[in-house]
Amino acid sequence: MTQDEVFNVVKKNIRDVLAHLNGHEIPIEASLKDLGANSLDRADITIQCMEDLQIKIPLVEFGGINNIEGLVKLLTRKVNE
Repeated sequence: MTQDEVFNVVKKNIRDVLAHLNGHEIPIEASLKDLGANSLDRADITIQCMEDLQIKIPLVEFGGINNIEGLVKLLTRKVNE
């Protein structure tokens, strides 16, 4: 699976959780916090992405991620392992 395909999954889940972003561009450089996601929203987005991609990653591995690009890269790496 390509990074662009994973980014599309992430964007879909961001829009599902953060409905106010529907119709808005979601830049890969942005952080979920900057987009208005609280800690529960970020967990929901992450868990839903893993379910959609049919992968399991310990949540501790997401600790050092600062933006959407970091999330996409981690998910892409794990889905292709």
